[in-house]
Amino acid sequence: MQPVDADSWSELKRLAIVQVEEEPILSGHLYDLVLRHRGYPEALAYLVAASLSNQVFSLAAMVDLIGETIERNPEIATATLADLRAIVTRDPAAESPLVPFLYYKGFKGLAAHRVAHALWNEGRRGVARFLQSRVADSLAMDIHPAARIGKGVFMDHGTGLVIGETSVVEDDVSMLQSVTLGGTGKETGDRHPKIRRGVMIGAGAKILGNIEVGEGSKVAAGSVVLRAVPPHTTVAGVPARPMGTPLTDAPALDMQQDVDE
Repeated sequence: MQPVDADSWSELKRLAIVQVEEEPILSGHLYDLVLRHRGYPEALAYLVAASLSNQVFSLAAMVDLIGETIERNPEIATATLADLRAIVTRDPAAESPLVPFLYYKGFKGLAAHRVAHALWNEGRRGVARFLQSRVADSLAMDIHPAARIGKGVFMDHGTGLVIGETSVVEDDVSMLQSVTLGGTGKETGDRHPKIRRGVMIGAGAKILGNIEVGEGSKVAAGSVVLRAVPPHTTVAGVPARPMGTPLTDAPALDMQQDVDE
């Protein structure tokens, strides 16, 4: 597999070499996950496989499954590079793209979802559900493989994140830990939220039902959203109510958590 973005891959390798020089004890770890691979898609496949393999589904088998899926669907690697760029620009703790690539389970879980989603669309629903289960077991994130998620998405921490089957998350969205995009009961069909571009969802927020959170909106931490949110609106509370207008057109990019607009 060839790099989808040679500059980004070269930067990851450069950063890994610098880290080896600074911390020789990590040389084996960095060689395994970055330096020995021929390109970014190959390294990505190995990274995700290493996170999801277990005693039943071996690392080698997982690498083959994920690597072949990425090869058939190169947009997976492209989207994850956009996710890495989003993390570095929005998270002050991510001093370089190597940090989230190696260590952020939000990034790994979303990358695994992108693979599971491709398999789901290919009709391989059993193996897609298996990957969903492995992500839930190993990374504490539960994203249905049918959910549609855009690129440049930042899932900060990822712990406790739940995204239902008919959810849609557009490009350039940020969400923190313990966010739920869920249904409201036993209804079937299109029953989950639609999160438009540039939305920021605070920690612990619950957005329930087939409702739209409009472009450039902000959902405050701990809110329960049961009704549609107009574009460029801040909502907060249980149940959530409008509180004002975000200070920027895309709150997901500035990551400001306050609601005093």
